[in-house]
Amino acid sequence: MAVTLLTVAIVVAALVIRTAVAELRAPGSARRQWAFLTDRRAWAIGVGTALVLGAFGWATAGPTAALWAALAGLLVASLTGTAEKDD
Repeated sequence: MAVTLLTVAIVVAALVIRTAVAELRAPGSARRQWAFLTDRRAWAIGVGTALVLGAFGWATAGPTAALWAALAGLLVASLTGTAEKDD
């Protein structure tokens, strides 16, 4: 469990570092990258994905799969978020 937790934490840290570097290069880009956090549709899809993967993963791999399911839900939500593009 500790190795899984550490690996998921490293992946999340890499995403945050990626956002910080993008923000340094183009101010305001972090707000656009994380805009999915306020999008209800993205949250619903992300939570649904996490629940389905978590249930399937828990049945096959045990409780450590729940962490990966939560990370997958976050990534799916970020991909489906409808960020408004500035013209």
